[in-house]
Amino acid sequence: MKRILITGAGSGLGKELALSYCRLGHNVILLGRTRSKLEIVKNKIQQSRGKVEVAICNISSEVDVQKTVDELLTEGNIDLLINNAGVGYFGPLQNYQLPQINEMIDTNIKGTIYLSKALLPHFLKQNRGKIMNIISTAGQKGKVNESVYVASKFAIRGFTESLVKELEQTPIIVTAVYMGGMDTPFWANTNHIKDQSRLKNPKEIAKIILENDHNQNEIFIN
Repeated sequence: MKRILITGAGSGLGKELALSYCRLGHNVILLGRTRSKLEIVKNKIQQSRGKVEVAICNISSEVDVQKTVDELLTEGNIDLLINNAGVGYFGPLQNYQLPQINEMIDTNIKGTIYLSKALLPHFLKQNRGKIMNIISTAGQKGKVNESVYVASKFAIRGFTESLVKELEQTPIIVTAVYMGGMDTPFWANTNHIKDQSRLKNPKEIAKIILENDHNQNEIFIN
């Protein structure tokens, strides 16, 4: 049984990954900023007798991340980190507001780096561990009206590929997951996607990720 830390676990893919891993008997830590959302997922897992914990954390704060990780490690080892949390704003570059740019950079890039950095010494010490970064196809090619979001995902792609090389002589696995848009609350406050019904279901994506979760550096979901 693994102890798995999932960021952005209150909705969408993070929620479905948590439910899926718990069904397999793993202990899942739901990490996010909004306790009410995490508690809903926690209650659903507990109803099926799954093992679950909740951690409230602002991943854009290195201090908050380190404090949260230190506290979680006092309760036991962590075997897998899934950097799933992300935020996106869309439109022509000239229309972006500075707070929107900062939030995407701070959450999507810095949050992923901070959590990976905080847990890596633990993984190396216990001589096992895995970091899985949910990147999406935005980390593979440019897209209209997504310049800053795509930039953040390209950064995480580069970060992930570099970690793979940096850790190739260790037992630590680093995996990048690439998939298209999903029908999740991610799009709730934007009209960037005209027809959400054409997007993939996060439950289906979670299933594919679990089916391919075995020591590989890249997972591609068409």
